[in-house]
Amino acid sequence: MFLCTQCGATSPKWMGKCPQCGAWNTYREEIALGETFPEEKRRTWSAETARLAAQATPLPAIRTGTIQRLRTPDEELNRVLGGGIVPGSVVLVGGQPGIGKSTLLLQVALQIPAKVLYISGEESEEQIKMRADRLPSGQADCYVLTETNTAKIFQQANQLRPQLLIVDSIQTMSSPYVESAPGGVAQVRECAAEFLRFAKDTGIAVFLIGHINKEGDLAGPKLLEHIVDCVLQFEGDRHYTYRLLRTLKNRFGSTDELGIYEMRSDGLRQVSNPSELLLSQREESLSGCAVAATVEGLRPLLIETQALVSRSVYGTPQRSATGFDMRRLQMLLAVLEKRCDYFFSTSDVFLNLAGGIRVDDPALDLAVIAALISSLLDISIPSDVCFAGEVGLSGEIRAVSRIEQRIAEAARLGFRQMYIPRLNAKGLSMNKFSIRLELVSKVDEIRSSLFL
Repeated sequence: MFLCTQCGATSPKWMGKCPQCGAWNTYREEIALGETFPEEKRRTWSAETARLAAQATPLPAIRTGTIQRLRTPDEELNRVLGGGIVPGSVVLVGGQPGIGKSTLLLQVALQIPAKVLYISGEESEEQIKMRADRLPSGQADCYVLTETNTAKIFQQANQLRPQLLIVDSIQTMSSPYVESAPGGVAQVRECAAEFLRFAKDTGIAVFLIGHINKEGDLAGPKLLEHIVDCVLQFEGDRHYTYRLLRTLKNRFGSTDELGIYEMRSDGLRQVSNPSELLLSQREESLSGCAVAATVEGLRPLLIETQALVSRSVYGTPQRSATGFDMRRLQMLLAVLEKRCDYFFSTSDVFLNLAGGIRVDDPALDLAVIAALISSLLDISIPSDVCFAGEVGLSGEIRAVSRIEQRIAEAARLGFRQMYIPRLNAKGLSMNKFSIRLELVSKVDEIRSSLFL
């Protein structure tokens, strides 16, 4: 049969466009699955549970609060997972090649005070040992197995009974019940389903490392993301030392949390105070720079926004944004031209967020507006001023969430003045903060307050 590599849809013949997800040229030929012997597979890792038939349980009879999360020494990972590793959960970690996925999980395996089984289908035992020697170690009881056959992996895991199982990577695993090459749609889907069944039956937490395709999405069928309990995205620019760990899906916590690491020669270091690192170290005030107070999950961050507006040499002006949504930038430029009579139609506009971080918080709009005007007029913004506010299409400044956390973070880092939406002043005690708050409701007020 033919399977779609994006959504997992099947067809008896090849199709140019998938009727389910609309993707083009994604159908690949796979050998049809035969009998999978579910009882035999279950006996591979748990003979006792295989003999027991599944029985329905009344909802009031189910007890809650008995599951204890396994906390790791990595507080950034604990925050992203929602407080720690849930026993019996399956976590998928994806990212670009060489970004640090294997380093992160091997570092966790060496430090967590629990028995860990590290499965590698890409490296030999000597290579893993060489990589582990340069990483900080703790009190972990770590075992290494280089195997790609899932049946042999489950037999070894049944003997060791670890608390954590790490698979590097899911694309290299193969099931003896599927007659296709490793990495195919059928193999990835079957292996992920087997690891999920294994985790639920034994209560062992499983971490799966997954590759990504050239579009930046997780490789394999989309069904892979639906099978697992949690999907983590490890991202960052290889030319920067900072790495971001985002949550795309989490059945046991929030999906808004963000973990920040610094890549060093001895592994990944946790960044407990990212605001000081994301602010550029500049000694003098320069035009086109504005500091935004954003919030990622429960963590407030102060990020420097850098804008450059220059006269266009070619006929069509360029628009470039790094770490910021390009469509959002075009909308803000249209608001400035329509509401404030600032014309960018003959100028090239470049926008960058310092540190290589990508932020989707709408409260970044006000800082972007200030940076664009500052670069256009070549007037610098004082370095002790920060911004937080969402800009609407009519030029109004809309309220943002968690305003008190943003103000407290700005005051802690020594900022003396902060521009916030006037709508956020309702119920806000202005006197309890050491920073001076400027209430604005229109973009014109930013222009008249800073640049006139």
